[in-house]
Parts: sequence; C-alpha cells; structure tokens
Amino acid sequence: APARPVVNFGQRVPKPGNPQRAAPERPAFGGRSAREQAMGGGERSYTDRPQTDRPQADRPQGARPGPGGAGRPQGAKPAEPVRYSALIPRPAPGAARPGGSRTGPGGRPTPNAPPAQGEGARPSRAPGAGFGRPVGRDDDREKRFSDAGKAVSRTRGEPKRREGRMTIQSVVGDGDAAERMRSLASVRRAREREKEKRKGGSTDAPNRPREVVIPDIITVQELSNRMAVRGVDIIKFLMKQGLMMKINDVIDSDTAELVAEEFGMAVKRVSESDIEFGFLGDADDAEAADVRAPVVAIMGHVDHGKTSLLDALRTTDVAGGEAGGITQHIGAYQVRLDDGQKVTFLDTPGHAAFSAMRARGANVTDIVVLVVAADDGVMPQTIEAIQHAKAAGAPLIVAVNKMDKPGATSQKVVNELLQHEVIAENLGGDTQIIEVSAKERMNLDGLLEAILVQAEVMDLRANADRSAEGVVIEAKLDKGRGPVGTVLVKRGTLKRGDIVVAGGSWGKVRALLNERNEQLTEAGPSVPVEILGLDEAPSPGDVFAVVESEARARELTEYRQRVKREKAQVSGGSVSLVDMMSRLQSKKVSELPVVIKADVQGSAEAIVSSLDKMSTDEVRARTVYSGAGGITESDVNLAKSAGAPILGFNVRASKQARDLAEREGVEIRYYSIIYDLLDDIKGVLSGMLAPLQRETFLGNAAVLQVFDISKIGKIAGCRVSEGVVRKGARVRIIRDDVVVLELGVLNTLKRFKDEVNEVTAGQECGMQFQGFQDIKEGDYIECFTVEEIKRTLD
Repeated sequence: APARPVVNFGQRVPKPGNPQRAAPERPAFGGRSAREQAMGGGERSYTDRPQTDRPQADRPQGARPGPGGAGRPQGAKPAEPVRYSALIPRPAPGAARPGGSRTGPGGRPTPNAPPAQGEGARPSRAPGAGFGRPVGRDDDREKRFSDAGKAVSRTRGEPKRREGRMTIQSVVGDGDAAERMRSLASVRRAREREKEKRKGGSTDAPNRPREVVIPDIITVQELSNRMAVRGVDIIKFLMKQGLMMKINDVIDSDTAELVAEEFGMAVKRVSESDIEFGFLGDADDAEAADVRAPVVAIMGHVDHGKTSLLDALRTTDVAGGEAGGITQHIGAYQVRLDDGQKVTFLDTPGHAAFSAMRARGANVTDIVVLVVAADDGVMPQTIEAIQHAKAAGAPLIVAVNKMDKPGATSQKVVNELLQHEVIAENLGGDTQIIEVSAKERMNLDGLLEAILVQAEVMDLRANADRSAEGVVIEAKLDKGRGPVGTVLVKRGTLKRGDIVVAGGSWGKVRALLNERNEQLTEAGPSVPVEILGLDEAPSPGDVFAVVESEARARELTEYRQRVKREKAQVSGGSVSLVDMMSRLQSKKVSELPVVIKADVQGSAEAIVSSLDKMSTDEVRARTVYSGAGGITESDVNLAKSAGAPILGFNVRASKQARDLAEREGVEIRYYSIIYDLLDDIKGVLSGMLAPLQRETFLGNAAVLQVFDISKIGKIAGCRVSEGVVRKGARVRIIRDDVVVLELGVLNTLKRFKDEVNEVTAGQECGMQFQGFQDIKEGDYIECFTVEEIKRTLD
C-alpha cells in the first residue's frame, strides 16, 4: 500500500484569502471541496492505508501522486510528510494548474510541471513563502529576527502569531466571523430588550437604589461587599463620624444603616434573633392554671436579722453556719406550713457588694419582705431594697425585727419609711407592718399570715402540665458534680431527663436536688431545685426552659454565644477619638491584676463589681479572670502569666495547684468574709497611689557672680535675701521669670572657704548644684523642702 502523507495539526492554518492557493468552490468529478478536505476527505489520511474513496481512473498505473501532483517512478523513496500544503484544495482532473501543466501520462511531469517529489527533491512551496517552513506562515518571524529589540506591530485583521486552532470559519474563509461572534449574555440581553419592546415597556431599567440587607451585627468588610462600595470609603465616612474602625471590625445595625443611607442605599433590617422564637411557650390558659406557692424574697440591710428570721420560719440554723454572720449568696428554700400550704423563700445578701443579687431576687419574686431592725432603722441597703422592689413591681411587707430589745418600737421605722414613699396601712397606705423577733420567735405566725393574705390577693397561678420554664438563681462549679445551677421553676414541671437550655449553656438533667440535698424526680411551679448535667455553669439571672431536642438546644446556645462574642467586639472595637485620647492617658494608670475564684458565680460577680468601684484615675484593680469553683492548676498558670495573685473566696486550691503556685511564686489568698477581701485590695491599691508632695519654703538668694573653677565646675556667688538656705535642700532656679531648673538639689554650700550647713538672710555664700552648670549672674534661687504624704482610697 502506498504511504500516505501525515498531517501535522500543531501548526497554524494558512490564511484562506491567498489567491495563489484559492480553490474553486466545487471541483469537478473526483475532487473534494475545501470543507470536505479539511474535515477528513481528499488525500488527507492519518494511517498508511490505500485511498479507496478516490476513483482509480485518476491514478495512473505505476505512479503514485506526490505533493505537487507529479508521479514518482517505481522504487523511489516515499515522499516526505506533507504538512499544511495537503490541506490546500486540489484542482479537479483536467483543470488548469497554476504555474504549469498537470502530470503527463505515466506519471511523468510535463515541461511546466514542478519536479517529482523523489529522492533529493525539495517539498513544494508557494511562491514567496519562506524556505523550509510551512506554507501560509505570517512574517512575524522575519520581523522579529530582522528588527531585534523592536515590538512587532500587527494591523487589524492580520492573523495572530499563536492562532493555531483550526475552525470551520477559518477554513471556509469566514475567520472574521469568529472575532465578531457575540457572547450568550449579549444575545440574552438583546432578546430581553426585544421582549420589553413588544410589551411596550421601557428598555432601560428603573433607577432604583440598591437594597442592602443588614443584620444585627455586621463587619465593615461584609457591609462593603453587600453595598458594592470600597471598604476604604466606608472607613473614611466612619472616621468623619468619629469612629476609628478597621476593615474587620464589627459595627452594629444602626451604624451600618447610617452608612448605607449615606451612600444612597435602601436598607432592609433583618434579625437573627428569629431563632429564639418559640423558646418560651405561650401564656398559660386561665382554666388550666392551678394555684401555686408564693415566692418571697427576704431583703434588708446587713446584720438586721434576715437569715435568722428565715431560720425561725424554717426551724433551722443557717445563720450559725454563715461566715462572719452574713449571707454571701442567695439561698432558696421551701417551707411547708402546718395547714399544708407552701411558701418559697429567697434569702438575699444585705452587704453593699451584693447589689446585683438583690436585684435578681426582686425580679424573680412575688412578694418582698423587708426586714428592718428596730434599733437601727432605715439604712442604705434598706433604701436600695425598696428601690429594687418598686422596680420589680413586687408588693412590700415590712418586718420590724429585734422587737425583743428593751425600748424597741416600730414607730421610728414607720416614720423613716414615709420619707421613701412606703406608707403603712394604719396611715392609709397599702404596706403591712409586722413586728417580729427572730431570736424569740415572736409573732412569726402573723408574718406568715400576712404573706398568705397578700398571695391570695394576687391570685398566683401556674400550669404544671407543660414543659418547665424558670430563672437561674445561682450557679457554681462543683468539683465532684460539675456545673450546678440553682433554678426556680416559674411554670410547668421540670423532670429528670429533660433537655434544658439556660443562657449559653445546655444539658440533659441528670439529677434534681432540693435544699435538703434530697433527690427529686420532678419539680413543679415555685419549687427551687439544683440541677446537674449542664455543660457549663450558667449566669445567675438567665432564663431556662425545656426544649424538644438536643439539636434545638445546640442551635440556641451557639447563637447566643456568637451574639455575646460579637457584642463584646462591638463594645471594644468602636473607639471614638475622645476614647482614644483617654486611653492614651490611661496608660499611666497603675493596675493591680487579680484572679478571683468563688464558691458561686454570684459571689464572684459581686467581688468584681466591688473592685471596679474602687478604681480611680490613678489606680485600678483589673480582673484577669473570675469564676466559680476551686483553684486549679490552670488558674495558677494564668495568674503567673498575668503577674496576678489569686483571691479565693470560700474555695481552696487543690494539692497540685498549691505545689505549682509554690514553685512558680504565685500568691494565693483565702477569704471567707467579703469585708476582709475588699479591705486587703483597698490597702494594696492605696499603696500604689503616688504620694502627695508638700513644699515648705526656706528662703531666697540672688546670684551676684559666677566663678568657674577647674576640676570643680561653676560656683554661684550668692547673697541670701530672705529666710535661710540649707545644704541638701531642694532649689528652684528662675531666670527672667522663667524656671530653668525645677527640683534641683543644693549639693555644696560654702561661706568663704568653709563648708556650712545653712546660711541665713543677709549673708553671702557659694553654691554648687547637683548636675547643673548653666548658672548665670542675675539668676534667682528659691530654697525649699519637699515632704511626701501617703494617700489612701478613703
């Protein structure tokens, strides 16, 4: 079989417009059109197989056609592979051949035909084409090598250098159509415009502002993307508003809306808080609600007998176990009366540091019993308790305690309460005044009766046949039991195994414990219990509720934790120019870093709040970490890195933590009374205050002459004009009413050649000052002493 030419498709397609290689649109019988040859017809072949689709009559006997159409004698070597010249359309048999006649009989070329493609013959090429390269190559190569270093210019429509892909348009001569081909998007837009025209509408889109969806919290970068505005432009606008922001800082929705409106955007506010929808159930049906026990908060000033009164009602002795005789966390108890009725009591602290606890106690309670000592009367925390009760809308019952003391009377208390708009019933008001004595258990029945009457008037009801909801009263981290939360069920029934969400924590209730540490299977409305099984200790005051699944619980807690983090970023990220200047000045403030661990979360919060109130413009206590639970090794490592002592309130450190603290030199202090802790911190902060400097005037002197002595320096010859000058005293040098030396030291004082300790008025002397040589005639010298006075925070 004859060898067929191999086509190399890696080279450029020749420009179809060359007249020398133009083919007729349709050759005569036996030929192929340009499109057929390009797509695989004609003499092009990928393998060495005989060409059977061409009539045998066109092929002379004993000859094989070459690239130029010339025959090849028998025994000659196969022709070299023909490249793109094989793609050029061949004329039909009998047609005129450009540049010479066609092959003669027997495969011998005519005089005008090109030589046969035999051994030693060169491949045919078009006139004017470069020797040894494919036909149709542009002249970029000659241009590059002839004009080295110059950019090659190309006219419009000229084929590009690497335009090697062969397309139908390029072969059939429609190469410009590929360049003019429209994109699908432009075609689609044209169709839409045609539809608008047919509908009679306008082809131009209405000039509506871009709508920007803004959530509760958004970063500057995200806002920039949604508005399609450069982030630097948004930051510039925020700087004009006095906010120093970075591209990754978080801003709230109000600020984001202001930015969007400034740039002419329409704002659509959305809220992620929709996830909270359905967390708390619907209101109870009045028909399904049953009478529940009242929740009573015992409030009042410290040492007025609140816990003792509650012990008398419960016939227990909680006050005897209190450190220092004061309550330092909320206690929740339920008392069963003789007639079977129940009353839930909340014992709140009376110390000033526990203001937040008293506020929580007033918010979760139905009735407030205000305990006032007959001998002390109304005190500061008594007034605060009245304000909390009024803010919560809870009715007041005043219990005048310590009536067993000689000469005790309630009239003083009644008169003082009038100043705070608490009017007794006998004076035309609605406040019950009950005289009691917790120590002697006097008139306790009257107090209970007053509570029950008030509860009956309020008609307290709740539905127990539903999922539980309530409030977290206290929380702590127990070493053996993990996070423990003291909760008060407001409605529904809390059962063991329920999935509970409280603030940012959740868990499956593993156990329910009452105040006597007895395990319960369920807890109904107005019942305080401790729950075990939460993943972390909740914050006091958080609302808890039972949810249907763990997935719902995780969704809620993750959302709340994310919102908490983002809000912290917003509060710390948006800094005004005034705040920035104040922060620069606050770098001079001396800080005392501390790590606080307490038995319950509420006590830790109270300590942190009290330490914040001690802060001044010069010193402050910075809480590195505060939490509930014992002191662990991680607390010691944190304190070491921060250089802070550890303050343990009603907690102790483990043996490993004690050993680590001893090795690392971390101080651990234990306290059981909040007075002692606050007094110690106040003493440390007082020692960090810069002392006051008090100046005491001694005398004045004038410089008459200056002597420059080698190896000694300058000596000022002076005359004391007033008072006395002393060696070692402080001096202030004034020149032309301008102070040139402040708080200098009189190092040498001589009279004639003798060193003296002091020189009185009217005498002359020589002075030399420590580290100061710029003394001149006419300078004025003030001599004084400086006394440092220690300061305190009081």
